[in-house]
Amino acid sequence: MTVNHGGRLQPAYFKSYLTLIMSSRECSLDCAKEYTINTFFRGNPELYGRESSNSFKEAVNSMRG
Repeated sequence: MTVNHGGRLQPAYFKSYLTLIMSSRECSLDCAKEYTINTFFRGNPELYGRESSNSFKEAVNSMRG
């Protein structure tokens, strides 16, 4: 997946991404969160900037209910 480093990734993007991970890997939200941090962010949640990192956290929290 190609990501534009100059753009702020929105919570909706991360919700879709996490949902895809959970579906394809048949795992929980916590599993998808860890997978995303390790693979998408390459271990650095602020790899694509603080705003994208906050959007990721917001998406995870909103999916928790």
